Amino acid sequence: MEQTLGIAHFLSHVDGVGRFLLVILLAMSLATWYLIATKTLSSWRMARQRRQFMAVFQQAQGLEELGDFVRARGADEPFSNLTAQGLAAAQQYAARTGQRLIESVPPDEFLTRALRRAIEQDTARLEYGQTLLASVASAAPFVGLFGTVWGIYHALLAIGMSGQASLDKVAGPVGEALIMTALGLAVAIPAVLAYNAVARSNRLLLAALDGFAHDLFAFMSTGIRSTPARREPTPAHPAPPVSRLIEESA
Repeated sequence: MEQTLGIAHFLSHVDGVGRFLLVILLAMSLATWYLIATKTLSSWRMARQRRQFMAVFQQAQGLEELGDFVRARGADEPFSNLTAQGLAAAQQYAARTGQRLIESVPPDEFLTRALRRAIEQDTARLEYGQTLLASVASAAPFVGLFGTVWGIYHALLAIGMSGQASLDKVAGPVGEALIMTALGLAVAIPAVLAYNAVARSNRLLLAALDGFAHDLFAFMSTGIRSTPARREPTPAHPAPPVSRLIEESA
């Protein structure tokens, strides 16, 4: 009776090494789709919270109103977290004792350091999972290729022992072994697309966060509370110390 070849036949006859490689590919695929789902939900939630926060920021009459909103809603996204860190730094500097070395710097530099730390923390949080996506994207094709080579090796050994080297006897087992390469590509392609999408989204978000740091620094350092916060043209005099924050975190 002629044996039917295909994916089901391949999976039922795969050896221990093949099963191990299939488990690795399955784990990679599950991790990739988990990160895709969580990153998508997180981006949607952060975008909604950012719009709410920016609406309050643009209409805020003072730092107290802005601080009350951040404390009530929480600092769960980068823009509100940057504001919370800036307000906390302002309170810390106002209550300084002069005995700590970090408090011996001017207030604008003290605020700049606080904002820089907040951006670095948000950058680390946004980059969570990118290393895994890059690893899956680069390693999955080779895992699948190794499974194909291993399958072809055993298929050729079995054909050689049977003494039947006709085309129909060789093409079936070799074609089945190529399934591993296809599975490796099926795991790698979503990881590549997800990595590029996440990297681009993070790059745009951090660029907007750097620009917002200028507005927040001006709002906190100049004391202008009655007009909506907006991006002002670049002044003729040297830029404030927060420019170093933008250059170092870029």
